[in-house]
Amino acid sequence: MTTAELVNQIKVKKSFLCIGLDVDLNKIPQYLLATEDPIFEFNKAIIDATHDLCVSYKPNTAFYEAYGIKGWQSLEKTIQYINANYPDIFTIADAKRGDIGNTSSMYAKAFFEDLSFDSVTVAPYMGKDSVEPFLAFENKHTIMLALTSNQGAFDFQTKNVEGSQGEGELSGAKELYKTVLETSKGWNNAHNLMYVVGATKAEYFTEIRKIVPDSFLLVPGVGAQGGSLSEVCKYGMSENIGLLINSSRGIIYASNGEDFAVKAREEALKLQTEMEAILSNKSI
Repeated sequence: MTTAELVNQIKVKKSFLCIGLDVDLNKIPQYLLATEDPIFEFNKAIIDATHDLCVSYKPNTAFYEAYGIKGWQSLEKTIQYINANYPDIFTIADAKRGDIGNTSSMYAKAFFEDLSFDSVTVAPYMGKDSVEPFLAFENKHTIMLALTSNQGAFDFQTKNVEGSQGEGELSGAKELYKTVLETSKGWNNAHNLMYVVGATKAEYFTEIRKIVPDSFLLVPGVGAQGGSLSEVCKYGMSENIGLLINSSRGIIYASNGEDFAVKAREEALKLQTEMEAILSNKSI
């Protein structure tokens, strides 16, 4: 999916909601455990109930890998179901991969070719040769960790670092996340980059937009983690919207009874309604 197609879907649905499919068998309705594939049955019900209210689904691969081959099969069935039935949905493999070039190429192949995701999250710690193999795929997006919503983000991401020497030289000291953003703009096919920025860091969005004014930002942390949608949009929305707001637990675990899909839709609708008002106020 191209960025233009994603923006069009946001305008059509009046939503920039991304729903995280982080399935924990201990939290889903117990009656589903009697089915052949509880994870897929749970996902299918959530997807069918919410697909018109969101523009993206984001399975966190750890929640599937934890169940071995069966979990991976559930992930494959989930992405195939979305692609076959709701091709307008932007899919994100929340895998946070990143390794030396040939390894990253295999990760990219796994998610972009074998599973047909539209995008994958990556960690930039190993630098451009760990990220560029993902960027080489046409009309696929690489969503790079920039400033995350967890408390440990302050251990490294906001520390001041001196500009490096040589290629991509950066002058003066600045926060590491800013160095990551600025450096990544010079990588091959950087137009395919998006960035993860936590909603709990709303005060940083103004500085981030100075560096990447037009890039899409995937924003977790709204809802269960306490992030404010209005604050994120106030400081983080770009001329082409440029935001995907993720909510996982707050939507998919709104109920653990037989009405779980109905309750998930109700929670998704609350966010979509708020997003529609924000877009309307900006004449979008």
